[in-house]
Amino acid sequence: MERRKFIQGGAVAGVAVAAASSFPTPAISQGLQEWRMVTSWPKGLPGVGTGAQRVADAITTMSGGRITVRLFAAGELVPAFGGFDAVSQGTADLCHDASYYHLGKSEGFAFFTAFPWGFTAQEMSAWVHHGGGQALWDELAAPFNIKAFIAGNTGTQAFGWFKKELRTVEDLKGLKFRTPGNQAKILAKLGVTVINVPGGEIFAALQSGAIDGAEWIGPANDLSFGFYQVAPFYYVPGYHEPGAALQLMVNKPKYDALPNDLKAVIRAAAQAGHDDCLAEYTALNGPALETLVQRHNVQLRSLPRDILIACGNAANEVLADLREGGDPMTRKIITGYLDFRSKVMQGTRINEQAYLNARQLPFPHNGRRG
Repeated sequence: MERRKFIQGGAVAGVAVAAASSFPTPAISQGLQEWRMVTSWPKGLPGVGTGAQRVADAITTMSGGRITVRLFAAGELVPAFGGFDAVSQGTADLCHDASYYHLGKSEGFAFFTAFPWGFTAQEMSAWVHHGGGQALWDELAAPFNIKAFIAGNTGTQAFGWFKKELRTVEDLKGLKFRTPGNQAKILAKLGVTVINVPGGEIFAALQSGAIDGAEWIGPANDLSFGFYQVAPFYYVPGYHEPGAALQLMVNKPKYDALPNDLKAVIRAAAQAGHDDCLAEYTALNGPALETLVQRHNVQLRSLPRDILIACGNAANEVLADLREGGDPMTRKIITGYLDFRSKVMQGTRINEQAYLNARQLPFPHNGRRG
């Protein structure tokens, strides 16, 4: 190349470099990232759907935009129950769903949502954060390239909706019922045919007769889904999910690569999501239940004692099956779960349960004399 052309070329290149430096540096070189969050929930569904969105927004805001989270509702990017594989394989960065949707990976995952007759919402949070639960969860999830955090809670759920009244255990036999997790195993032991479908498909299944009953979450969501239109009997309590936790799954290699401050952002966003979701359900469920009963003539019923006891015995059989025949990690989780349950129940009985019983005594609490 002639010297003159070289100098000219160099000058042009210098101008190009100078010009380029006057434009914003591409986001990737500034450490900005866009992460995709998939969920199991219909978009905007109160509680689970809005809770997932708040977690996504919190990560974006608290990180100062260094991680911008784009949320995809069930079916938009992956199927409703496809979040585990998407995060594990890195096709999604985050997933907001329920851990017990993934028992096909390990039975141990059930215990980080709910096990029948297990933890209340407060007790679940205590186990995960202060009772060794998070360490067990980390050990369980790590081989799948997943880091999981508690990121929501529904509180105590309802047992479910039925087209016919339940009087005895015999009334369960032959019913086709939608429910996930270990509750499916419990009811199967009592003669129920369990059919699991995503939340967004439950109403159509009830209406068509594909199922005779279903449980989803509780009054707030059940009202919005309109189950009362085809199944008028609503039974409580939901012993199967006394404090059902939701999870935020993060692709572990991506999480591990983050600086400590961004790791702290994700942990804090998940915890805030847990607290806010539980608060939302607590605020919405009472008014929703009143609407169901007063406006839509829903028949609110308590499960008969013999059904509760039968379900309790069946739950213990399922737990024994897992404890005796489960994989080593599941057995380790069960040991930790049972140990903490035996300890935490005493405090709950003496404090929360005793107070709730006493609050039902016949005295006014309306701020009026006489």
